[in-house]
Amino acid sequence: MMHADTTIDPALDDGVSIVKDRCASASQDKASTAEADTGSSTRRKRRVGPGILIGALLTVLLAGAAGPFALFANRIAGVQVPHTANADAIVVLTGGHARVNEAVRLLEEGRANRLLISGVHPGTTREQLAAVTSSRMPLKKSTVELDRVALNTAGNATETASWVRKNGFSSLLVVTSAYHLPRAEVELSGALPDVELIAYPVFSKDLKLGEWYREPATIRLLMREYVKYIVARLRLTVQGMG
Repeated sequence: MMHADTTIDPALDDGVSIVKDRCASASQDKASTAEADTGSSTRRKRRVGPGILIGALLTVLLAGAAGPFALFANRIAGVQVPHTANADAIVVLTGGHARVNEAVRLLEEGRANRLLISGVHPGTTREQLAAVTSSRMPLKKSTVELDRVALNTAGNATETASWVRKNGFSSLLVVTSAYHLPRAEVELSGALPDVELIAYPVFSKDLKLGEWYREPATIRLLMREYVKYIVARLRLTVQGMG
């Protein structure tokens, strides 16, 4: 039995000193563990601190953006067709048949003598455009011009500005979807600061702007448009400062 004990612990003399050493070692281990736990907890606290700060900052930013976005959405929801919609010319920013159809109708009513359809696909013909608009008259080159260069709203503004200056127009009827009007006006105002712009909204039957806050799809659409609107304003502001 003693041989067995000696084999397990050959340094044992009286069975006391080794126990003390073991107790001391255990105490040191506990102390080291406690220090490690304390250090880990401190590190966790340090990691959590910035996370909470960033979360709070994002919350503040979102809360700050919610108000302006609501004003933007309500502005779109309250937009109305102008009572006096006459100008030197009309520009329609493509993005749907309804927009082009409304612009051609205004031209037929004599609201202006010239029309620019901006952002037409390169493969689209005048005959195809006339067919989708149910126009009673052909889209003659003398009255209707097609811009096939513009790829986005900024491009629409650039090509429209070139057309307006070439023809010496001083007022312009801007036809586009109601939700797109704020951004279109910002882009066109930047490109044509001395031209009177008359906004003419086109409403989609499937888009319930009056109750935008109840329709998730409409909220997402307006949020995307709001971000693009803000980016356009910032870009034009920076360009103006340069």
